[in-house]
Amino acid sequence: MLSDTIAAISTPIGESGIGIIRISGPDALRILRDLFVPKRRIDILPYHLRYGHIVDSATRETIDEVLAIYMPAPYTYTREDIVEINCHGGPVPLQSILTLVLHCGARLAKPGEFTLRAFLNGRIDLAQSESVMDIVRAKTAASLRVAVGQLGGHLSKEIRSLRQQIMNLLAYLTATIDFAEDEIPEQDAETPLKQIQQRLEELLKNADVGMVYRQGVRTVIIGRPNVGKSSILNALLRESRAIVTPIPGTTRDTLEEVINLRGLPVVLVDTAGLTATDDLVERLGVERSRKAIAQADLVLLIIDGSVPLQSYDREIVSTLEDKPAIIVLNKSDLPLAINLAEIEALLPTFPKVHISALTGQGLADLETAIIEAIFAGRVVTSDTLLISNPRHKDVLYRVERHLCAALDGLTAGLPADFIAIDLTAAANALGEITGETVTDDLLETIFSHFCIGK
Repeated sequence: MLSDTIAAISTPIGESGIGIIRISGPDALRILRDLFVPKRRIDILPYHLRYGHIVDSATRETIDEVLAIYMPAPYTYTREDIVEINCHGGPVPLQSILTLVLHCGARLAKPGEFTLRAFLNGRIDLAQSESVMDIVRAKTAASLRVAVGQLGGHLSKEIRSLRQQIMNLLAYLTATIDFAEDEIPEQDAETPLKQIQQRLEELLKNADVGMVYRQGVRTVIIGRPNVGKSSILNALLRESRAIVTPIPGTTRDTLEEVINLRGLPVVLVDTAGLTATDDLVERLGVERSRKAIAQADLVLLIIDGSVPLQSYDREIVSTLEDKPAIIVLNKSDLPLAINLAEIEALLPTFPKVHISALTGQGLADLETAIIEAIFAGRVVTSDTLLISNPRHKDVLYRVERHLCAALDGLTAGLPADFIAIDLTAAANALGEITGETVTDDLLETIFSHFCIGK
């Protein structure tokens, strides 16, 4: 596979000033020479941008005016020869040039194949490879910092350190098994195992925060009709995104928007008012609202503070089940008519925020409450190593289980070969993060989620 020359469009399809076709492999320079006619008749030099035209050699038709660059291995993204052709960013010139490149002997790259080659050629490890798409998909500057830190190898360094510590213990246990008749100096295995386990717990403790930076936190806005759900969505967005009228039931469907809330990507979901109704469209909206609640990471329950608590407000509380929630008492610009003691008795454990979506009063308090609910008391500093990939989190949980089993075996006085089984499994699992023990099936799964051209 690495002997092939691959090519793909590396910029989004659509109209733009510039589009890029990337070529990687042993025939990259030859393909460029076949298609590229430089304005000045000088040789194509490495790392020098050349101006000219792409010409179809069969018809002598000029396809586009371009800038082209040749980058020889190994100092490239894939550690292979790479050519990048910068043309006008329309679908027709991009596709026309790509077609010519494929006719010259390249094949169309698979999703993520450029980054896969960077991994297979040893330029980056698997964790760094996965961070590439996290950078592309980053929703906030804070999300970008987390992803760039992982591309820089911060996570990989930590994982390799933990794996090496396990391998050292495994080497000692293996020696006691293989050379049982020799006098192997006794070594404390329990203390370093507990230290590794403690570090894993620290990484896992902040994993949920890392997921938030990567994926965002899904925050669903619910309540009965006409309590101000859409108005609160608009207030948080600082724009009029949802239609707002005094007529109950204006919102008939879910509406999603992403906001940057102090560096955290928050997916806000406005929903139809939860109520009993005979209207078919309204009933379908209510069903979608209930599905949105089931998928929510956080719920904002909006209650109209200018009227007494309604019976349907009470019924909505039962839909929360065990979801984290914030009670938002809206319309604080009007005289307070709701019984606060009644609210406290009904929902004693949830934070309450008074807000006026109309005037913006209390909006900063609501944003603070959302942030506090997301972090749930966890203190995360700028240098905290965050696990932001669900696959990595699952692997670390597996490692933790194997280490617990190994510690239990040590405490119970089990033979060294039993303990070595769990340590081997733990070391192999950690290798799945960096790619040292990865399988072809896992690689195919990971890179299939990448875009073509990356």
